[in-house]
Amino acid sequence: MTRLFVSVELPEEVKEALGRLCNDVPGARWVEPEQIHLTVRFIGEVDGLGFQNAIDALASVRAAPFAIALRGVGHFPPRGEPRVLWAGVEKSEPLAVLHDRIESALVRVGLEPERRKFAPHVSLARLRGTPVRAVGSFLARNALFRTEPIPIDEFHLVSSQLSPKHAIHLNEASYALEENGRAR
Repeated sequence: MTRLFVSVELPEEVKEALGRLCNDVPGARWVEPEQIHLTVRFIGEVDGLGFQNAIDALASVRAAPFAIALRGVGHFPPRGEPRVLWAGVEKSEPLAVLHDRIESALVRVGLEPERRKFAPHVSLARLRGTPVRAVGSFLARNALFRTEPIPIDEFHLVSSQLSPKHAIHLNEASYALEENGRAR
């Protein structure tokens, strides 16, 4: 079985800027800067046929390049004990369209539909036993975080192998976006 997700990569300077946010929160297990990405669709565990179906389905997705910007920080769940710190993504209709097209393509080949509403974000840390006051301090310190527009001209199918320290991500396939909405 292979654990898969679909992502867009962020430029190194954006990963570095996000990495500078990642400090001073007790109990936080920070995402390594090279592992920082924006998940467009989590697929989960699939067998060999599901893996090939995902590769083929994603090749059928058509969308034009676009830009996104990151803004602000937050945590999941929004109520109760925080378990994840994240950087937000400004509302982006083209990103929502890409997500919907990816979702439709994956469901058409028999993969389970996503049950959660798409809430674009970049995960920064997993939390365990973190005091609420520390989370509040992190949110206040970084509330004004913002990036310039980030061009998105491709998306990726990524496998993820979990380890005790962190996940190991491997880019399995890349899919280019073109101006006329057709993949290269």
